[in-house]
Amino acid sequence: MLTQEDDVEIHALAARGWTKAAIARHTGRDRKTVAKYLARSAGERRESAPSCLEPFRLYLEARFEEDPHVDATVLHRELVDAGFDRSYPTLVRELRRLELRPVCLVCQQRRGRAPTVEIEHPPGEEIQWDWLELDKTPWGEPAYVLVGALSHSGRFRAVFCEQMTFGHLAEAAHTILVELGGTSRVWRTDRMATIVVPGTDRLTVDAANIAKHYGVEIAVCPPRRAQRKGVVEKAIQYLTRSWWRTARVSSPAAAQTSLDRWSVEVADERARPGGTVGEIGAAEPLRGLPALAYPAVITVQRMASRSALVAVDGNRYSVPPAQAGRTVTVLARVGDPTIRIVSAAGEVVATHRRAPASAGQTIRTSEHAALLEKAVLAAFTTDHACRRKANRPPGPKALAELARLAGHEQPPGGQVVSLAAYQQLADATTAAVSR
Repeated sequence: MLTQEDDVEIHALAARGWTKAAIARHTGRDRKTVAKYLARSAGERRESAPSCLEPFRLYLEARFEEDPHVDATVLHRELVDAGFDRSYPTLVRELRRLELRPVCLVCQQRRGRAPTVEIEHPPGEEIQWDWLELDKTPWGEPAYVLVGALSHSGRFRAVFCEQMTFGHLAEAAHTILVELGGTSRVWRTDRMATIVVPGTDRLTVDAANIAKHYGVEIAVCPPRRAQRKGVVEKAIQYLTRSWWRTARVSSPAAAQTSLDRWSVEVADERARPGGTVGEIGAAEPLRGLPALAYPAVITVQRMASRSALVAVDGNRYSVPPAQAGRTVTVLARVGDPTIRIVSAAGEVVATHRRAPASAGQTIRTSEHAALLEKAVLAAFTTDHACRRKANRPPGPKALAELARLAGHEQPPGGQVVSLAAYQQLADATTAAVSR
């Protein structure tokens, strides 16, 4: 059988007037083979030889009907036992050529390869929400980005968050809504734990309350159907590849500033029928926002430093020096200008004015500063650290307490016997016995 290139060469030489014998000598082929290929019409193709799997086709169809994902190594082992005498690569090649393995529609759907249809989203109808998780960042700590995208225009905004708690979600969502210019009638999310009670189809109490606050309906995607919120999925993919991969940022504040600028200057300038994404998004009829954000509580735990400072959102807040090195809980209500720090015992140990996120400010009250200075001066010493291998046997006070515990304590008014004398007597007795 000639290759496609040999077939083309034979016809090209014949078109130039070469004889069959000359072509056969030139190509090293038999003259009858050359004649047969020249006699074949241009569109005619040689019939393929029967597949070596033909005798086993019914068996393979039955196996694939039972399990579309059965491994080819298993099939090869079973076919060899049934009389198949070809190699494993041959089996795989013939399975692909004959297309015997059926397509699993469930797996295709999960991988985003199944047939789909575009869903029409009326302007102002829906906003889709999702989290972008960044495990590795230039500043060495994981970050979480809440992305909100208008389903009709594709216009989106994103906010960096420290965690994915409901408090962080509520604060970031309000920021995004302000930047988009309002809210839609429907919020669509996946089955995130802060929105849906795990294992059920019911909204959490917080999710229901925030929906009432903004006057919206929350639509939750069906299980394992991430494509239903494909607008925000594509927005996250675009954001990750176009901005995050090449962003020169060294802190969450720098990342947020760069992301905001890129969203306006790059993402909003994408061309669409009828204008740019930014122009179409700005024309969507969004609802107005409440005067205040939903008052969700942001709760995080922190370890106070040796200098009695607690790091939160890129700022540091003071606590009493007694809390240094201890774990405290930081409480911040969305929209509230103050921040509270609670000790492990549940006592509010500090209340501060909340600084802008990632402002790099250190806020310490005069009271905490005075207490810290006093504690530092009280602990100041020039003495050497205690020797770890020093010999320090129990002293008179400890021996007296030990005697009391053993029941040898003298009654009140009785003669007080020196424990040192007892020690001398015991040493003398030991020396006499050794002689």
